[in-house]
This record gives sequence, structure tokens and C-alpha cells, in this order.
Amino acid sequence: MIKKHDFFIDGRWVAPLQPHDFPVIDPSTEDVCASISLGSAADADRAVAAAKAAFAGWSATPPAERLALVERVLAIYERRAEEMSQAISLEMGAPIDMARRSQTPSGTWHITNFITAFKQMEFIRPLGPHAPNDRIALEPIGVAGLITPWNWPMNQVSLKVIPAILAGCTMVLKPSEISPLSSLLFAEIMEEAGTPAGVFNLVNGDGPGVGNRLSSHPDVDMISFTGSTRAGIAITKAAADTLKRVCLELGGKGANLVFADADAAAVERGVKHCFNNSGQSCNAPTRMLVERSIYDQAVEIARQVAESTKVGPAHEAGGHIGPVVSQMQYDKIQGLIEKGIAEGARLVAGGPGRPEHLNRGYFVRPTVFADVTPGMTIEREEIFGPVLSMIPFDTEEEAVRIANDTPYGLTNYVQSQDGARRNRLARRLRSGMVEMNGKSRAAGSPFGGVKASGRAREGGHWGIEEFLEVKAISGWAAE
Repeated sequence: MIKKHDFFIDGRWVAPLQPHDFPVIDPSTEDVCASISLGSAADADRAVAAAKAAFAGWSATPPAERLALVERVLAIYERRAEEMSQAISLEMGAPIDMARRSQTPSGTWHITNFITAFKQMEFIRPLGPHAPNDRIALEPIGVAGLITPWNWPMNQVSLKVIPAILAGCTMVLKPSEISPLSSLLFAEIMEEAGTPAGVFNLVNGDGPGVGNRLSSHPDVDMISFTGSTRAGIAITKAAADTLKRVCLELGGKGANLVFADADAAAVERGVKHCFNNSGQSCNAPTRMLVERSIYDQAVEIARQVAESTKVGPAHEAGGHIGPVVSQMQYDKIQGLIEKGIAEGARLVAGGPGRPEHLNRGYFVRPTVFADVTPGMTIEREEIFGPVLSMIPFDTEEEAVRIANDTPYGLTNYVQSQDGARRNRLARRLRSGMVEMNGKSRAAGSPFGGVKASGRAREGGHWGIEEFLEVKAISGWAAE
């Protein structure tokens, strides 16, 4: 069994001030696969003190020095990619091929894109031709507390640590205690890359302990959090007394609008996207709104896709989906599937319980509900499992109304060959992102939402600017 009880503070691996062992569970087997220690508020204080002491020096480094560090991090990350994939697969249940294909490369993708964006940024720039002696300076905000989730561990760690480093901030990372192994490996990468002492610190812990302390700490200037909307609200309240910046990337309930003129693969693509990562993605298109003239056909396609989706252990090779991350998540998903049945949605595929060939592990049957009506629990709540809700619509106006009638606003999707309609809907859908006809957003595009999905913008130059303050200067001497 893996034992990783130390934290990375001030450039060294140190023991917790008070041991508090915590088991890491392999969701494929329900067995303990590793042991870490949960930190306390005092451990968080140690890490914040190290970050605060390092800030003056690190914030004054030339941009080229910060860039060079990130380039070293990228090279080591790529070299240790197989270790990272194995860690992610073990801790949170991503099938090993998916971990190699998507989970680990998400970190490579973001680091590379931040390097590109950083090279194009001006940290001191003129206000405008009307003010030749005014300058706008972009300066690091200070000590950042970074709290990351378990579902896409390196995606979120790279979206926070790398822009903070490039901005000139120092930081304390608290990864999810459910999936800590990948972040501990990332700390080893930061150490090997020669990160100066105190610039990057890692303390394992839970939300009520380390998370709450970072959120309320007077020497933490910013909290960047990815996770549930409920936790985001709690963090915002905890941060209020110290007036720190709060950057939230929260849940979602994405609508996928499928029109009669959509391409032939649109429904299959949407179902597979919903089930990807066992449905554990905040931007998953979990509500499929289908134009009524093709609705019955779409339901049949969704049934076929769900029934052909294989489910299996994370360590096995193949294109299957794995377990969900924990007993708590499994129980929540099962309860919502039961709720869907009780409230009258038509169960088309899947349903309660594990797949028949699996009797251990947190495995969920790929599930499709048809004839879901607005207001049903499964239409309103983020399920975070492989569960799709299908809803018919008659007009574009109705589709927009249903799509926007949600507390969330992260990603919506449109499937149509009508370019004017796509452009119209892209502006009318209330979300931070809109993806159309299966086209992924390009490198440097910001990730984030509106409403209960939070209002962070992570990735590209927007992601770096989250960690910067704007200073207005007059009377700048001509050089």
C-alpha cells in the first residue's frame, strides 16, 4: 500500500504537526490503496507563512525566469506522464487508457497553452495614445489558496498552479483528499523543476479543516476553488471577512440542443460526451433537448449507445467507462436515478444498481431517461454520474427557455446545420461557454460559467489575469 503522509512546505517534505491518517479508496475494488495524512489549520498556517515569506522575492522575478520554471515543469510532467496516469486511474477510477489519453494530457495541454499566452502578455502597457504618461501595470495578487477537485485532478491543478506561478504569485494547494496521489506527484515535479522554497506548497486536508482555514486566512489574498456550488457558497462566506478575491468554478447542468437538421452523429456524440469520465464532469451535456420530429429516433439511438457502453475496472485496458469515485457519490447517483423513476420519467436504459457482471466497486449503469419534464429533480440537480435526461421541444424559443431555466450556466451545446441559428443560440444561451456541432473550444479559450456555475475564467490569458491586480499609474517618465 502507498503511504504518503508528508506535506510539501517551504521547499521540503515535512510531517504533519499532528498525524491524522486518511485512507484513499480504489473505487474499482473498494479497497484501501493508499494512506495520506489530513492536515490541520496549523499545517495550513505553516504553508501560508512560507508562501507569504516567499512572495516578495518571487513577485519581483523577471517574467523570463517564471517562464523558464514552467517550461521545466512541462518537460518533467511529460517525462513522468505514465506515473501520473497510473496515479489518477488508481485514485479516482479513470480507466487507464482514458487516463493516458485525456486525464494526464489535459495538464500538458493547459501548461502549453499558458506558456503561449504568457509570451503575448504585457505586464506594463500604455493606457492609450491620449495619455502618453499613463501606464497600466499588471501585478501578482499575492498568496493564493488553491482548492482542487477529484474528478479531473491535473486539469484543475494545472489551471491554477501554472497561471499563479506565471503571474508571480506564491501559493498553497489543497487537492481533494479523495484523489491526492496525482497532486503529490505534481509536487514532486515542482520540486524537481527547482521551484524556489515557499513559492509552491501543498497541504492535504478536507474542506472543514484546511479548506476553511485557507478561505478565511488573513494572509491569503485569493482563493481559487473548483468543486460543488454548495462548497463554493461556503468558501465565499468564509472569505468575506478578509475581503480576498474569490474565484469559483462550480457545477453545471448543460443543455444539448439537438435540432432536426443536426448531423447524423449528433445524438451518439452527445450521449458519449455525457457518459465520458463516468459522467463526472461539470461541463457534461446531461440534458439532451431534442426537436420533436426526431425525438423518438434520438431516444432509440441513446438507448443503443447506453446499452453498448461497457463498464469495467479502471486498471483494465479498453474504451469502457470506470466506476464513480466514492461510496458517497454512488449513493447520491442511485438516489437520483430512483427519484427519476418515482417522478415519472421513462427509463430507457440502465437504472438502479451495478451492471450485472460487477458486484464490487462504485459502478453505475449507463442510464437514459426519456420524457423528462422541466422541474423534475433529475432535470434540475447535477447528478455527476452517467445519467442522461432527454426532453422534447417544438420550437427554438421553447428550447432556449428550457435550457436557460436552471440555476447553472457553465456549458451549453447546439447541434444544427443552420449557421444563422447556431450564432443566434450562441448569444441567447446563458452560459460561460457554448460548443456547437461537436467542435471543441480552441487552445487559450477560457473555461468558466455564470450564475451558480461560478464566474471564474480559467485558461489562456484570462486564466493568468485571474491572479493579477490592475494598477493605474500616472506621470510615467518617458524612456
